[in-house]
Amino acid sequence: MRILAHRGYWNSKVEKNSSDAIRNALENGYSFESDVRDYMGKLVLSHNIADDSAMDAEKVFQWLHEFDDAFCFAINIKADRLQDLLYNCLVKYDIDNYFTFDMSVPQMIEFRERGIKYFTRLSEVEKEPCLYEDASGVWMDGFWSVNWITKDLIEGFMEDGKDVCLVSPELHGREYMPFWNMIREWEIDMDKLLLCTDFPDEAKEVFL
Repeated sequence: MRILAHRGYWNSKVEKNSSDAIRNALENGYSFESDVRDYMGKLVLSHNIADDSAMDAEKVFQWLHEFDDAFCFAINIKADRLQDLLYNCLVKYDIDNYFTFDMSVPQMIEFRERGIKYFTRLSEVEKEPCLYEDASGVWMDGFWSVNWITKDLIEGFMEDGKDVCLVSPELHGREYMPFWNMIREWEIDMDKLLLCTDFPDEAKEVFL
């Protein structure tokens, strides 16, 4: 399993999406997820509307290159029309270990045509994954429950050549350990499975 540190590796919630959180994730050996949008003509990390305090996202790509592209960057797209800025950073720093997700469907089409890797979504609301055929993977997000997420469902995606990223329940304020324990019992291709979590150290103890 590949563990994604949600918005970086942080101890306090105010550190999320900060340069320290991203750098700490890399230095502690974790892939990570972070929110990307544009501000004043450049890419920045920010979950909400950006301001001058937002981290310049190009620095993230520089660091990924410094670490030989060893860690996956799950890029949560928070605004439209980012594909050109993003593509330029990916090419400039020779980054291939990444995927984008959460963009609108029209933007997903633009990303696909630009050759940018994307994960489609599946949740209680999004019952059919959009643009599935060309997706690199599936982002599985249980907003209210994870009871619908099954081993057979995940294996079906994997048989189609897709990676699968599970959103850990604590991201929605719910207990996570029962879900983790269930996953741990599955005989499944863990190399194709990712987990996005606020608790990467704990996940490492459970899964790795």
